Amino acid sequence: MKKIFILTGEPSGDKLASEVVSEIIKKRTDLEFLSVGGSNLEKLGIKTIFEQKEITYIAFTDIILNFFKIKRKIKETVNEILKFKPDILFSVDSPDFSLRVAKLVKEKNSKIKTIHFIAPKVWAWREGRVKKMKKYLDHILLLFKFEKEYFDKEKLTNTFVGHPLLDKNINENVQIDQFLDKKKIISIFPGSRVSEIKYHTPILINFIKKMNNKNPNYNFIFHTTDKNKELLLNYILKEQIQNIEIINDDKIKNRVLKKSIFAVVKSGTVSLEVCKMNIPSIIIYKMNIINFYIAKFLLNIKFVNMINIINNREVIPELIQSECNADEVFKSVYYFLKKPDLISKQKQEIKKTLENLSSPSSSSEEASNIILSYIF
Repeated sequence: MKKIFILTGEPSGDKLASEVVSEIIKKRTDLEFLSVGGSNLEKLGIKTIFEQKEITYIAFTDIILNFFKIKRKIKETVNEILKFKPDILFSVDSPDFSLRVAKLVKEKNSKIKTIHFIAPKVWAWREGRVKKMKKYLDHILLLFKFEKEYFDKEKLTNTFVGHPLLDKNINENVQIDQFLDKKKIISIFPGSRVSEIKYHTPILINFIKKMNNKNPNYNFIFHTTDKNKELLLNYILKEQIQNIEIINDDKIKNRVLKKSIFAVVKSGTVSLEVCKMNIPSIIIYKMNIINFYIAKFLLNIKFVNMINIINNREVIPELIQSECNADEVFKSVYYFLKKPDLISKQKQEIKKTLENLSSPSSSSEEASNIILSYIF
């Protein structure tokens, strides 16, 4: 029986991996799987060798503080993979962890084919990594077409598969009557990590107060997860603002977003989802000052939002760090709402950009085909 080891480092990678594996299982039922994964892979009946949360370190300071623990986990993971003897090591995102594992696995057993999904952002920093990656990766799967040139240049086999967020369709049958009244909806995305919620929520609440003073005819709906709902609720209940709601159901979130007239979005992949829904937006982000200066020193990009990076200009306004405050958020949102021509222009430019990000079928379908091509 052919074997595939699936390596993920955080919940988003687990979800993405599960979508690819679901496609693989439809085509081949004679495969054995093992993973470092989370709840999504578990639902497919795939065992994980340890809890994913043991290696989910995001910020630079977290990685530094947990360096020896991560090093031990890398060694443990490599040993388990070698013991499993897979035909393919399929790693997803979390390059600081997964690519270190892939490198050691390849050194110890060159017969194992290594395929990585979501290429590291070599166009943003450390382009020289590609030379090293080609020594231990057999194939890399890309979200964006413009990334190909970086890997083609070093002759690392690569395939553009598209962005998974652009594959999904909205369930039109979900009822959201409880959120619909005469007021227009502005969707708020404060972030999925606790640190992001702690930095962004006070700013966003003060922004809403300013909006209410100017025009009280809006409903503000915070989009969050089950895990973070209570934390977010604690911030909001203290303020006793009547026109704020919190939703954590993914199906309802999509329908509410589609009915929104505007969105204030934490920088990240969720901003691409907002763009797909054709909702005008601004981008915000604030972080620990040490992490900010480390990122500023390392990154070789002028923008944080992918739409802006691709266009090399600010199609969607970005309010980052010192500019991420209630006054600036209020000014930006209120200015846009008074200028329908600006909203229309942003929508047109986003639509044009997204047309080049979709794959012929779906990202999971394309990725599954590549993986299966390595199994004979």
